[in-house]
Amino acid sequence: MFSYASKTNDPNTKLGWNDRIGYGIGNYGMAWVNGLMSAFFMTYLTDVSLVDSVAAGTIIAISKIFDGVSDLIMGRIVDGTKSKLGKARVWLLRMCIPMAVATILLFSIPASMEGMIKYVYIFVIYNLVNSVFYTSMFVPYNSMIALTTTDGYERGMMGNISMIFQTIANITMNTFFMKWLILFGNGDMHNQGAWTKAVMIVGVFVVVSAVLCVMGTKERVNEQITPDGKPKDDVPVLTAVKCLFQNRYWLTMILCMFCIFFIIVMYSAGAIYYSQYVLGDVALYTPINNALSISQFATMFFTPIFMKKFGKHRTYQLGLIGMGLGFAGTGACGANMMLLIIFNVLKGIGLGAAGGMAFGMVADTIEYGEWKTGVKTVGMGNAAISAAQKLGLGIGQAVMGWILAAGGYVNGAETQSAGAQAAITFLYNWLPVILIAVCFVIMLFYRLDKEMPTVLKELEKRRNKK
Repeated sequence: MFSYASKTNDPNTKLGWNDRIGYGIGNYGMAWVNGLMSAFFMTYLTDVSLVDSVAAGTIIAISKIFDGVSDLIMGRIVDGTKSKLGKARVWLLRMCIPMAVATILLFSIPASMEGMIKYVYIFVIYNLVNSVFYTSMFVPYNSMIALTTTDGYERGMMGNISMIFQTIANITMNTFFMKWLILFGNGDMHNQGAWTKAVMIVGVFVVVSAVLCVMGTKERVNEQITPDGKPKDDVPVLTAVKCLFQNRYWLTMILCMFCIFFIIVMYSAGAIYYSQYVLGDVALYTPINNALSISQFATMFFTPIFMKKFGKHRTYQLGLIGMGLGFAGTGACGANMMLLIIFNVLKGIGLGAAGGMAFGMVADTIEYGEWKTGVKTVGMGNAAISAAQKLGLGIGQAVMGWILAAGGYVNGAETQSAGAQAAITFLYNWLPVILIAVCFVIMLFYRLDKEMPTVLKELEKRRNKK
């Protein structure tokens, strides 16, 4: 297979931009699918396929159970994979076409389907897309960081480039997807044929970005082989889980990942409530969120500079500080629009810095775990991190509903009581501050950046003896 990745097999090598871009582009197609599922799927069900909103929400909620379990299963599969393309890249090739086809089918529910048959169709195809095919690409994709290089800076760079391509996908989706629907539907964005054609374009993105990623990357960190010829990584599930829970740095990152994605729910979904009921104008949602998103995107181009100077850990901590000051600032500044914009820019800078470092730090923790326990759990380690993200998003949505209800929020009301406004303010501003403080405190005990040179040196000696 043609490859434009760097030819060297040295796991300690500095990666070229071809390798970095090759890895990052793999997230472009997957980010399109993730964006469709989070931003457009519910609208498609209720307004195009005419599915009852309660039934649609129930299907999605139940499916999250399978989604979390599938992450762990796929992590186990990656750890035991042996192929010419390595442990992870092969899964991008195997699953990109099935995911593209299943995504098209999900947004092409036959108009003739009614009642229980339609609900079964949605449940099955939704879980094929989200719990099976997306997971079977995303978990291996995240695992590629640890399998491509042992260089700490390059791992951080790969994670940062991946986030940049995810943001580019979100921007292009927001810019073009609605236009495609209107174009293909002759002005009617609720036309079923328009959705099918638009999602077919997304399917092409999925396949092309996966293939380009495989061609532009190389797994250089060799697996350990047992005397009978089996991968040493192919360890029992309980053994892998036990080793992960002996890894204090990995536990630190899984908790921080959960908290950050919990916070994402608070600011992304909470901004609409905050704009409409606390600030009194729902139109303020656009400039407030754009301030955050644009500054986050811009920051990711500069985080490699800070990472090189301060390391991943310190850059992550600086990001937490920026986020905390941003959320506290929006809570303290009231309805002053200029200050709201400034503090949301600060949130975005913090999110860009912390988000750009997170996956590189996870890769380091997994390497540390191999050094500490002698067991390499790349797939399971990344799968559990992915599950923590999904759990943060799911529990965050549930907590938001509970707190709104406790504050007396009335669905669809033009105005809300003082109690409901207080609940919204707490969710949007102060609950994130609390969670950021938790992350910052546990990060005070994170010393892996200083320990990694020794860890990598000893791991290299151990691997060379095999």
